[in-house]
Amino acid sequence: MQAARWFGVGSAEGLGEGAGARAAADALVGHDAKLLVVFCSPTHDPPSVLREIRTQAGEVPLIGCTTAGEIAASGPRDDSVVVVAFGGDGFAIETAYATEASRGLREAGAAVARCVPEREDLPHKVLLLLTDGLAGDQQQIVRGAYGVLGAGVPLVGGCAGGPTMTRTFQLHGDKVLTDAVVAAGIASNAPLGVGVRHGWRRVGEPMLVTSSDGTRVDTLDDRPALDVYLEHLGLDEPTDGDGEWLARLALTHPLGISRPGGEDKVRLISGGDLATRSLSCIAEIPQGALVWIMEGDAQSVLDATDAAAGDSLAALGGRPPLGVIAFDCIARRGVLGDQGIQTEIDRLAALAAGAPIAGFYTYGEIARTRGVRGFHNQTLVVLSVA
Repeated sequence: MQAARWFGVGSAEGLGEGAGARAAADALVGHDAKLLVVFCSPTHDPPSVLREIRTQAGEVPLIGCTTAGEIAASGPRDDSVVVVAFGGDGFAIETAYATEASRGLREAGAAVARCVPEREDLPHKVLLLLTDGLAGDQQQIVRGAYGVLGAGVPLVGGCAGGPTMTRTFQLHGDKVLTDAVVAAGIASNAPLGVGVRHGWRRVGEPMLVTSSDGTRVDTLDDRPALDVYLEHLGLDEPTDGDGEWLARLALTHPLGISRPGGEDKVRLISGGDLATRSLSCIAEIPQGALVWIMEGDAQSVLDATDAAAGDSLAALGGRPPLGVIAFDCIARRGVLGDQGIQTEIDRLAALAAGAPIAGFYTYGEIARTRGVRGFHNQTLVVLSVA
């Protein structure tokens, strides 16, 4: 006889007091809660939200983060608190956190990865990671976790958001952290499915990364990277002193890294140095890599939504989903616009066939189902829970 299991989602909009308590109360649809996952707008006060949640949930293990927008079945929001609850004997869940992650990203990933429970009666496992994407190359966190767990445990999650790309917060228990990694190791007696797609396509001719250092790209085709990037787009650098022009341009024109046998990996360009003419990215772009400029539109992004959700649900082996969690890049939101993101959530809800959905808009996404690499930009990652 299969052990009982349940999955609930609560969402509370607005900036008044009590949003955390209301969201937690709605999420706690059963007894024996094992985990709460909190997605909190940075317009709320995180310590207050945690205190409110505790009034409803007591000492249930909790992880969470601030967001660049929250996702619930009712649609996307920018001022809400969303709480996901896992419960029942069909789950065993442990949590962990690592602070000062920027001093050792790989070590932080390894430290939190050890929280995945070892239970033979619960063979389906996943490590859910919420990180500070501003701490450095997030691929190092993935490498650290992979070094502990190997290929047998998928990784899934995303980078916390904030009002600007200057500071984000991660939540663990009653702690509000920054420059941190928080994690939940989930063991389940029923399948957990992961889907990952981005919807971007190559534009123009390939470029060779002839000089790079971690996340900084110095030269493409032996010329300054920023100059080559603009040349491939047929654009000139503006002369009006607009300091945000590159960020806006890069949001819809990321770099794609060629990957044999699969979709190109997308890398968000987070900025550039106008003096050295280099480009800065959220994750590593290795020297010698072949890259393209990428572009997308609303239809290609929505097609990727359907594909990611479909892949995730297919991995459940025909079982209906208890619930779905989406980690969706803020850049995809920028392409879709207000109407498009509502359409995207409606499509996710339809594919989930009535199961509750939750999630948040991220500064980067984590999905590793095979191989050591698993950090993504401008991508949708979907976790389905049977």
